[in-house]
Amino acid sequence: MKTAVIVFPGSNCDRDMAVAFEAAGCDVEMVWHKDTALPQGIDMVGVPGGFSFGDYLRCGAIAANSPICRAVVAHAEAGGYVLGVCNGFQVLAETGLLPGALLRNAGIKYICRTVGLRVEGESVYTQGYKAGEEIALPIAHHDGNYFADAATLDTLEAENRVAFRYTDNPNGSARDIAGILSPNRRVLGMMPHPERAADAAHGNTDGARLFAHLTGVLQGA
Repeated sequence: MKTAVIVFPGSNCDRDMAVAFEAAGCDVEMVWHKDTALPQGIDMVGVPGGFSFGDYLRCGAIAANSPICRAVVAHAEAGGYVLGVCNGFQVLAETGLLPGALLRNAGIKYICRTVGLRVEGESVYTQGYKAGEEIALPIAHHDGNYFADAATLDTLEAENRVAFRYTDNPNGSARDIAGILSPNRRVLGMMPHPERAADAAHGNTDGARLFAHLTGVLQGA
């Protein structure tokens, strides 16, 4: 499987994401935000965490208007797979690939700790876990409070597009939402960091299954 990991000024989890994909058996190419096209033959795009463009304006808003994001949107609209983590989730929301917005944490403070998650919406990203399984992944964000209007939240629930839900909501997210899927279930945005729990040296490998199952499925497609 061939994966592109996007790099913005201020990205700080791009290499972590690349290492997690490589450990799962992917060929990874790093793609700069000023590039206008993705490399040929890309199956998956990873939009990493960090503080793209210093989080000026709104988190992810400037990055979402980078030249490469037009190619990412086109990739997704053509049925390609996209994983956005933390700042990457914020970027995907700003592009319109995912609904809603990520607001300032309810406690107005940056949070950096491991949290409990419940695995829910069925997708290639969650099939490496049992439905309803509780896992633990790190978070590190100041603006991870997921918000959408009631109609959007009801649609996400009705279509089983809530991929992960906090077991002890750390940031005020609506309905404890930690990650959501696009209508075709090929785009996932999530605030917790699976790439920071993908190696035994991290003390937790709950994130490794996301990358391993995703890679296995797409390589066999």
